[in-house]
Formats: sequence, C-alpha cells, structure tokens
Amino acid sequence: MLSASSFRDKLLGWFSRNARMLPWRATRDPYRIWVSEIMLQQTRVAAVIPYFEKFLARFPDVRRLARASEEEVLAAWGGLGYYSRARNMRRAAQQILERGSFPDDYDSIRQLAGVGEYTAAAIASIAFDLPYAVVDGNVRRVLSRLACENGGIEEAASRLLDRAHPATYNQALMELGAMVCLPRTPRCDACPVAALCQAKRQGRQTEFPAKPRRKATVRLARTLLLAEKGGRILLQKREFWELPEAQQIPAAVIGEEVARFRHSITNHDYSFTVMAARIKRAASGFRWIPMRELSGIPLSTIAKKALQRFKMEEA
Repeated sequence: MLSASSFRDKLLGWFSRNARMLPWRATRDPYRIWVSEIMLQQTRVAAVIPYFEKFLARFPDVRRLARASEEEVLAAWGGLGYYSRARNMRRAAQQILERGSFPDDYDSIRQLAGVGEYTAAAIASIAFDLPYAVVDGNVRRVLSRLACENGGIEEAASRLLDRAHPATYNQALMELGAMVCLPRTPRCDACPVAALCQAKRQGRQTEFPAKPRRKATVRLARTLLLAEKGGRILLQKREFWELPEAQQIPAAVIGEEVARFRHSITNHDYSFTVMAARIKRAASGFRWIPMRELSGIPLSTIAKKALQRFKMEEA
C-alpha cells in the first residue's frame, strides 16, 4: 500500500517550491476563497484570474453582493459562462448576510446555494483548515494513476489527506494534477511522486482515469436578426439580453447577411447566421435598447459575438 507519509512529504516539498502565485492563494478570507472556487468550476485558471479581480472590485464583500440586483451580478459575470453559478452566488450571499457571518463548518457551507461536496470541502479546508479531502478532476486523475485503479478514489483521498495541514495539502494535490499529472501528456519526469505511482511503473498513465464515452455532436443552425433603429438594437430579455431569432418576428423585412459564426455548448455545435432586418414595431417581449447602454447590461455570449462582428463590419 502507498505510504501516506512519504506521499505527503514529497508532495508538500514540491508544492513549496513550485506553487503558482494565484490571487486567491494570498488570502484566508472565506468570501474570496468562495468566489474563486465557484468561478473555477468548469473554467480554466487563466480565464478566471481577470474576472476574479474585477468581480471583487465590484463586489468586495458579501453585503455588496447580496444587495446587488441579479442583472448587475450577471453583467459582472458575463463571459465566464454557466451563469447559474452567478445567480446561486447572489442567493448564497443573501443566506450568509441573513446568518450574520460566513459559515465556518463543512455542513453549513454545504447548505449555501450552488455549493456541492467538492466546493464545501475546498472552502472548509482552505479557508478554515478543516480536515476535508478535496476531490476534483485533477485529484481524481492523480489518485487513480497512483493506485492504477479507477475506483476507491474518495477513500484514497481521505486516507492520504494531511489532517494537520489540509489547506496546503489540498491545494498541492490539485496543483500537481493541473501542472504535472496532465490528462494526455503527463510530465512524469517532473513529478515528485513518480516513484510511488503504479501507473508510471506499468507504463499505463494514459489509461487512468477511465474516460467516459463521448456523446455524439448535435449540429444546429440558427438565424438571428439584427434590427437597428435610431442608434438602438432590438433585444429580448430571457436569462440575458438576446437578439431575436427569425421565426420569432415573421413580419420582419430581412436584408443582407451581417455575420456568420459558430458556437459550441457541451456536445451541441451551433452555426449562427446574423441578418440585418427592418422591424416597424417591437414584438411583445422585445425592447429597443440604446447601443450606448449595451456595455452595462448582461448580454448573452451569442449576442456579444454577433454585435462584435457587426461592429467589425461597420469599421
């Protein structure tokens, strides 16, 4: 069986020399750690850093976030994707404000809107040094390769956890998966625990963890209308402000093509065509929004792409 103490010593020694300087590592403030963990869900570190700093400049504490409108929070989140995270953060901030302080135990953290087992363990360990093992995709990959097994990851994570230094240990293990134990081309020559790794010993690193079968790609075509009148654009508010689709306004007089682009969401590959259009009267549910106000409202990613290409054509 893998020696837990040897593994921890090698891992923590490596982390002390190689840890990246990330903005959320310079604090033990649970609010900032919580914001970072929510942003890092399904989003790369490099993409999160500028959003993290801008978000905190706008909402420097729980009170400011809890009292903001949903539209304001979504506008600040715009571009990070998976927008339910932002709505849950606002609801969680309201929960925290109601209880009077940020919860400092795992079970209470787990009750916050949008916080699952992984996120609760990360916040509890990093902000409060509580002994909870974090198992994200990076950790799962490291541990499955160490044991050359796909099962029992949670048990292994709990057994190997450094209960005296859970904050540093969890961050070190996630860092190892993010920077060294990579999915396709693991850097075994730079790995501090390579000598303890069963998959490395057997030359089977890329077999672990087992990859789920990919869903077939669904290809879809959509036609959007870009109607401009007096410096205003016709938009519809759903979760975000969006351009109308052609079938929503059958009376529109459609002109020339403005833009064409692709956009992928999970296994859906969309092909968007944007057409200039003349519309005499806004249909129910649509509003004419001044173009000068577009930067202050939460536009959908699709609308942003369409309008960016429209501005490029104008230039």
